[in-house]
Amino acid sequence: MAQVDLRWFSSGCSYGGFPSQKLRSLAVHATTEKVTNVNYIDCSNNHRNRLSLAPLTTSPIEKKSNKKQSRKTEHHLWMKRDSAESGHKALNLVHIISELPNEKTAVYGALDKWTAWETEFPLIAAAKALRILRQRSRWSHVIQVAKWMLSKGQGLTMGTYDTLLLAFDMDGRVDEAETLWNMIVHTHTRSISRRLCSRMISLYDHHHMPDKVIEVFADMEELGVKPDEDTVKRVARAFQELGQEEKEKLFVNKYQCKWKYLHFNGERVKVKRDGWNG
Repeated sequence: MAQVDLRWFSSGCSYGGFPSQKLRSLAVHATTEKVTNVNYIDCSNNHRNRLSLAPLTTSPIEKKSNKKQSRKTEHHLWMKRDSAESGHKALNLVHIISELPNEKTAVYGALDKWTAWETEFPLIAAAKALRILRQRSRWSHVIQVAKWMLSKGQGLTMGTYDTLLLAFDMDGRVDEAETLWNMIVHTHTRSISRRLCSRMISLYDHHHMPDKVIEVFADMEELGVKPDEDTVKRVARAFQELGQEEKEKLFVNKYQCKWKYLHFNGERVKVKRDGWNG
């Protein structure tokens, strides 16, 4: 097809004897032919091939969202137990024990019936029942349930021992508490907590037995357990009651904290013991 110079249309001149109007019609016809004769190419296949060959890149935001979704779909290997079910079992146990006479055979028989149809020992429910009985100050029932658990080989933890020692203290059973303490010292030689030692010293201090307080403190030193502030006060008082003032001074200088807290202008302030009188 012949190419036509379009600059002649603006000037209105003729080209090769053709008037300008005729040339305009020829140019329009030529341009329309160019537009109508366009060949369309199907690029969908090429585009798909490019997408398949192009590397997949994800933004950091998409990566974070993928991580969050993956965390939500994680599956655990253990079965989640219903806490409400153990709470109902604990309340049922407390209700059963409260209606029984304070006899070992009756209580142990009821506890055995309570676990008769259980495939596993309901340790969580029993621990919750102990906590409820402790909050209600039912010390004799706390002792019975704790002893029953220990006889079944369950609840052999420092928390159970601490609850049992507290129940012995409140119920006035010092001999049984001493027997339990000796068993704990010989069985759990290197795993006795400071809380348990403090509980035993508090028991002896509550029943005015300073010599026993010193014995438990000697066990603490042998086991490498550092006493807390309340235990330091009780042991120092025991040395004072026994008339061992020199040992009291040495003990206080070694274990008493160099700092103390005072309330000043509504705030808790840490000060040195020697730098503040009172």
